[in-house]
Amino acid sequence: PRRARPLQLAARALAATEIVELASAEQARAAAFVITAAEGGALHRRRLVTHYDYYEPHSRDRLVAGSLVPAAWVQQAQRVRHRVYREAMALFAHYDVLIAPATPVPATAIGTETLALAGQSLPARASMGLLTQPISCLGLPVCAAPTWPGIGADAHLPLGVQLIAAPWREADCLLAARRLEQAGVATVRPLS
Repeated sequence: PRRARPLQLAARALAATEIVELASAEQARAAAFVITAAEGGALHRRRLVTHYDYYEPHSRDRLVAGSLVPAAWVQQAQRVRHRVYREAMALFAHYDVLIAPATPVPATAIGTETLALAGQSLPARASMGLLTQPISCLGLPVCAAPTWPGIGADAHLPLGVQLIAAPWREADCLLAARRLEQAGVATVRPLS
């Protein structure tokens, strides 16, 4: 797949030789969805009541739905989050930085409504964060490095890799990103 090439290049540049998996990433993603929906809804509830039309329609709908999430769901999602966090910490007992794809497809144009992923048409807005959401839920430091896969019609669009470290180890992420930049794997360039 398209995302394999940037990951392989990043792994080679960082001398990473082992493949590991955060086995509960899907559960972390589900927990993140519940937690962020509830927190966003709670934060904006009052303003939604008084200034509903001030919100962009897609965001407004998500915030209203989030304000209706039952507290028991949030409590369970927090338990899942904590369990997956411990799973991630076990990985950091052996590795300084984990490398993962940042997005499921190359960058999308502003206004893109859907994207094709695994033979399905999915909403672009909700799907671009599929791979970052589990890590964000855990509160781990991440640096996303832009790579340029150079494959097919999307060759002119970046595809990022996440460089993930243990809590309070932001310097490890940034050092890994710098090494990718020095190796020519991660570069910033204007979109053509």
